[in-house]
Amino acid sequence: MDTTRQDSQNTCQLRKVQNFNFLEFSRGRGGCEETEASAMVSFRFPFSFSQPPAKHPLPRPSALSFAVAAASVAAGAAAVAGIAASRDPRRPPFLQSALDVLVSRSSSLPLWGSLSLAENSPPVVESRTGVSFPSVVGGSRQLLGVGLRRKSLLGLKNIDVYAFGVYADDEDVNKLLKEKYGKLSTSELKESKEVSEDLMEGDICVTVRLQIVYGKLSIKSVRSAFEESVGNRLKKFSTEDNKELLQRFTSQFKDEYKIPRGSVIDLSRDRGHVLRTTIDGNEVGSIESKLLCRSILDLYIGEDPFDRQAREDVKLNLASLLQK
Repeated sequence: MDTTRQDSQNTCQLRKVQNFNFLEFSRGRGGCEETEASAMVSFRFPFSFSQPPAKHPLPRPSALSFAVAAASVAAGAAAVAGIAASRDPRRPPFLQSALDVLVSRSSSLPLWGSLSLAENSPPVVESRTGVSFPSVVGGSRQLLGVGLRRKSLLGLKNIDVYAFGVYADDEDVNKLLKEKYGKLSTSELKESKEVSEDLMEGDICVTVRLQIVYGKLSIKSVRSAFEESVGNRLKKFSTEDNKELLQRFTSQFKDEYKIPRGSVIDLSRDRGHVLRTTIDGNEVGSIESKLLCRSILDLYIGEDPFDRQAREDVKLNLASLLQK
């Protein structure tokens, strides 16, 4: 009898995997509750089987940090080469004087100033997916960090759902945060919880760009995932009933929209705490709500983000902006 029941359970689980129907569990104080999700992909984290202790990977260096370091080395080498080349005794005195002025001016330019220019900044690649992100979007929103949203399928396989990049307007950051944090060291800013809170709470233009990497993701799955994740954050930051606000947001992801691999979804907070949503460059809606903006940003740079290393990269590069 036990063997027959076990075979039946195994057959059921196999059928669910083939149909992309996921068994999901929500954790509670008394254990786990089992539910069945009919969406193709859900962003909730199912733990169908007992898992061995997770292996903690070594911290991966920030891709932006590599870019800054490389630019620093290149700029230093160029400066040395320029000075050496400019000191040629065979040149006429007036030409040597002109070269001295040019070298002294170029060597005084800040490295971050040159890196912040869109035309001079290379894209940053999310290393696990190979997805690249432009260093600047919207004219002045600079890339602070990149990360990955992953899903576990029945505890057997991890699915890379989308890569994401977090951008912030450098002028807004300096205007609203520099007075408070500009004198802190990089290590102090990394340890500070307030700087992330102020970035999420302040009227600072921020964009979170999602680039789809899972080819079988449907718009219905995206809508369902946001209903849960954003819905939980709305409850976290407000005791009021915000079902109507949540529905206004999720209803923007209509069934007629297709999101194959490579599609881009931008969630942008504009001035006045207006959330503007675009899919592949086409605006699908905008909602003025500080609570909604705060709830969405918390998914990526809050206390319990989708990618913790991405949050640390955001704080590190935010510190670099504040110390310009």
